[in-house]
Amino acid sequence: MKQHLASFIRYMDEEKGLSLNTLQSYERDLTQFLEFVESRGIHFLREINRSHILLFLGKMKQEGRADATVTRKTVSIRSFFQYLLKESTIDQDPSIHMETPKIVKKVPRVLTVEEVDQLLSAPASSGPQGIRDKAMLELLYATGMKVSEIVSLDIQNIHTDLRYLHCIGASGKERILPMNRVSANYVDVYIKDHRDKLLKGNKEEQALFLNNLGSRLTRQGFWKMLKKYAKETEIHKEITPHTLRHSFATHLLDNGADLRSVQEMLGHADISTTQVYSSMLRKNMKEQYDDHHPRSSK
Repeated sequence: MKQHLASFIRYMDEEKGLSLNTLQSYERDLTQFLEFVESRGIHFLREINRSHILLFLGKMKQEGRADATVTRKTVSIRSFFQYLLKESTIDQDPSIHMETPKIVKKVPRVLTVEEVDQLLSAPASSGPQGIRDKAMLELLYATGMKVSEIVSLDIQNIHTDLRYLHCIGASGKERILPMNRVSANYVDVYIKDHRDKLLKGNKEEQALFLNNLGSRLTRQGFWKMLKKYAKETEIHKEITPHTLRHSFATHLLDNGADLRSVQEMLGHADISTTQVYSSMLRKNMKEQYDDHHPRSSK
């Protein structure tokens, strides 16, 4: 059965263009599922039926796996059997008509505008590292990019004079994103006056943001940098690499941006993913009404 799993992963890579993280998730989920059915004496894919899938998912719930994890495993299993049916490896899809469990989307943690100002002001405004960190944080909040996207930027992807950049998402899809004047200015200063100091003579390196060894800064490097500045600001909220992305979307919508535009900038395939920010604004609006309307407490 493992050889069919390998061909499925190859298919999802070559035909669907999924990211490495997504492919690894599919492989982990399905390896776990196949090991589960093998432990019950099943050694051929055609022998797997609906009850085996339900038993596996039930076991995951009993082990206390999060709803989101069970949902992801359900999607992985359904995709696998749809592929096997398409390839005529099986005659019937045992996962057909199985409902994907609905999960409650967690409301993202966001910073206030004042807290964002604090965080963006934390890096030193001098020296290669300080200017690099300032440019990265400003750019992240200005564009709503993921950290993986910002560390993947090459120097030719950014056009500070025209204030836009080319962003390549995990699936290889390109987005053209606007930059505000402040972020463009800091990136421009970093490129013109400080990037060469970090290159360490490595003139062939194309990465926009460099570490102290003159090579591309990693996600882990960014995470370490962010934790340092979060600690310095003493903001009493958990700040993760996604916090500025969530804050970007919430603040845009709060100031009147339309949902479709924010969806495009974030690179969300489904607008329902973006709508979570709208629900936050509705909740805040209700709180504002209750706090400030003269008759709301009567």
